[in-house]
Amino acid sequence: MGSYWLDAERPRLPDVRLQGPADVAVVGGGITGCACALALAEGGLRVVLHEARELAGGASGRNGGFALRGGAMAYDRAREWLGPEPARRYWEWTERSLHDLTEVAGDALRRTGSLRLAADEDERAELRDEFDALRDDGFAAEWSEGDELEPPVRRRFAAAILHPDDAMIHPARATWQLAIRSAQAGVEIREHSRVDDPGRLDADRIVVATDGYPSGLLGRFEGSIIPTRGQMLATEPISERLFDRPHYGRHGYDYWHQAADGRILAGGFRDSDLASEFTAEEATTPRIQSALERFLADLLGRAPRITHRWAGIFGLVPDLLPVVGRLPGSDRIWIAGGYSGHGNVLGFACGRLVAAAILGEETPFLELFDPRRLDAVG
Repeated sequence: MGSYWLDAERPRLPDVRLQGPADVAVVGGGITGCACALALAEGGLRVVLHEARELAGGASGRNGGFALRGGAMAYDRAREWLGPEPARRYWEWTERSLHDLTEVAGDALRRTGSLRLAADEDERAELRDEFDALRDDGFAAEWSEGDELEPPVRRRFAAAILHPDDAMIHPARATWQLAIRSAQAGVEIREHSRVDDPGRLDADRIVVATDGYPSGLLGRFEGSIIPTRGQMLATEPISERLFDRPHYGRHGYDYWHQAADGRILAGGFRDSDLASEFTAEEATTPRIQSALERFLADLLGRAPRITHRWAGIFGLVPDLLPVVGRLPGSDRIWIAGGYSGHGNVLGFACGRLVAAAILGEETPFLELFDPRRLDAVG
């Protein structure tokens, strides 16, 4: 009962072997590493990508399958924390990145919109504040409540924001598509190639793109991106089309959608056993899996057969901003990670961002995401 995403048939990669040293070695074969490698190769650099397991074997093959605009914080909170103009630019950047991801992911991504749901009146008020902030700044959003919600949803949730341009994504297939493009652009991809010492890599620069999976390459910064487990399950195919888009509510602790083959994929409920989920161990646990099963039975009105159970690790950062930039104290090592559960779009965007910095291009948000800020907090 492994990840539903990794059960898909994987396409064959072009076999590329570089002659001589690389300009950049990328560590991590998820969406960040593949996006970074592709951008570097298209910029004219010689790139080797190292993945300790298989491509998409980490979070990029084990997440919820949501492709959402924005950051990990609500938009109105981002306006307060970052300032109105930086927040607006940040959200616009993620919208552009989602558009670009749509172009490269092909049929692995469907623009369906997403629903952020309120489980009670307090959360409804929070959602309304975010909705008003989005509309005030010209972002597309729609409000719904009561009978406007689908019958299975309105039994548990009071209101929702529709983000109309969000998407469902098959994250493993999207990562494989990026890897194929990377290899076609000249990237040498080495799977089952664990990197323990960056000093032994034959490259001028190294990009560590492992998000919440400890790599051992970041020194004292290893603990600044907190490994956090997310658990999921998938049902047998269901004949009724109940949900047309991703749903997430109760402050992100409940999330689900219905895949193209009719299965319901559900995740979350970390708050059922929160202390146990700050871990890098990819294992499901009875307490959270039972909570997910009860949730689905209540949502659907029956207990469906479960065909897949899995867990993945994402990188949680206390200020909910990605960590992207040069590793303090190192001339060679760069970081791209810390997406706090929003890695499908932010991972793609930040992989390209760190590549742009290495290529000497204009890099918006690099100052905002600078790893040195974590030193100041610590």
